[in-house]
Amino acid sequence: MGSSSAAFKVEGGWAEGDKGQSIWDVFGQHGQADDNATANVACDSYHKIDYDVYLLKGLQSKVYHFSISWSRIFPTGLKSKVNSAGVKYYNRLIDRLIKENIKPMVTLYHWDLPQALQESGGWQNESTSQAFMEYADFCFSSFGDRVKHWITFHEPWVVSYAGYGTGQHAPGIKDPGNASFKVSHNIVKAHAKAWHVYNDKYRASQQGQVGISLNSDWAEPKDPNNPDDVSAAERYLQFMLGWFAHPILVNGDYPEVLKTQVQHINTQCSTTLAELPTFSEEEKAYISGTADFLGISHYTSRMVNASEIPSCVANYDNIGGFATHVDPSWPTTSSPWLYVVPWGLRRLLNYVKEEYVKGGLPIYITGNGMPTPYTGEVFNDTARVEYLTAYINEALKAHSLDGVNLKGYTAWALMDTFEWNSGYSVRFGLHHVDFTNPTRPRTAKRSAIYYSEVIRSNGIPLQKEDEFLYGEFRPNFAWSVASAAYQVDKGVIPSSM
Repeated sequence: MGSSSAAFKVEGGWAEGDKGQSIWDVFGQHGQADDNATANVACDSYHKIDYDVYLLKGLQSKVYHFSISWSRIFPTGLKSKVNSAGVKYYNRLIDRLIKENIKPMVTLYHWDLPQALQESGGWQNESTSQAFMEYADFCFSSFGDRVKHWITFHEPWVVSYAGYGTGQHAPGIKDPGNASFKVSHNIVKAHAKAWHVYNDKYRASQQGQVGISLNSDWAEPKDPNNPDDVSAAERYLQFMLGWFAHPILVNGDYPEVLKTQVQHINTQCSTTLAELPTFSEEEKAYISGTADFLGISHYTSRMVNASEIPSCVANYDNIGGFATHVDPSWPTTSSPWLYVVPWGLRRLLNYVKEEYVKGGLPIYITGNGMPTPYTGEVFNDTARVEYLTAYINEALKAHSLDGVNLKGYTAWALMDTFEWNSGYSVRFGLHHVDFTNPTRPRTAKRSAIYYSEVIRSNGIPLQKEDEFLYGEFRPNFAWSVASAAYQVDKGVIPSSM
């Protein structure tokens, strides 16, 4: 068990050591985040390796899931220019983790594309896939002697949907019917290229694994007895999770549900609403099976029903032909999209087991947590403690009762960070960061103390009163069974005696 961060959200040092700009540097500096916030300093982790490892030790974290900034390694996004200061920074971080027996789980891409590549089309340009492969190759060669778990992409659905569909995230492109599908297509191919590079050049000597981390809500049919709602919930899952999982884990191609729905919606409208690219047979064979493990990032659930009338407006829901809702009984959080629905995690893990990893491919929960406001009582975060307890318990059920091959759990996040377009208005951290203080001090919240006990106990720790009632006796305590002669001897004494 461990905790996590992302390079852009914590590092700061946005222009230090010859680092290149990323699309999120530009996005934030153009005032696109809440309250015009930027991540120019963020948590200042670029200068605080020892501090962050100290926090991890306090959590008793066994794993640290973090990402590498592509533009800190290759300022232009290309291998023609290597930034030695960036390489030195990640070497120092990895070495400190190894020294403290904390395993690094490293993501190569957590949304921060080098701006120079965006100016050439970004993920809409297939050449970016080749550039990513060369960047991955460099990272494997530089850090792979110590890093044994690599994640190519973290939540690529968000990149496609929010970065190129709704435009809420960098680079701010609003084209859900065309750009978002093209982007996902090139990301799938980039992932496969990176996996093959590792498999061909490094696996034998480094003995590591390469996977991908996919985010997905759980989709619950609004009316489980209505076949249309059941079908709509399936479409939701295929448009979110299957979009990437099916090509990589099943057969190298998009799920039939997704392809059929795109064709259907196009026939309902006077113009083509969505363009779904196709893979060649050679590409399908190259992509299929390119994961040694699957990461699942999960935060919330949705209730889903079928859209009654097709809307010829290109957005995610309309193309998918579904409508989403929440149950009024679901507890809310400080983020409008995130509701507390713990049982959704168990159902999602079982769905993944049946749909994608029937052969027992290892599954890691690579992101799970909830936000709290940045004002009010920030240290006594009982809501986060309750969230973690409930979700970890559902993960435990999936592992112990349902046979899901769950190998690890990562809480999001190690500390409060720059939360993308939300800036600093919400906080996911186990540790509070004072962003008003130039030194960015960190302070453990109640959830950090609780989570350290979860890790120590390798599961949900017992309350003190439960320990008294259900704990263990001393090692030499005597156990036996008893009987009484009168109660067991039913015979009658003979009269002759």
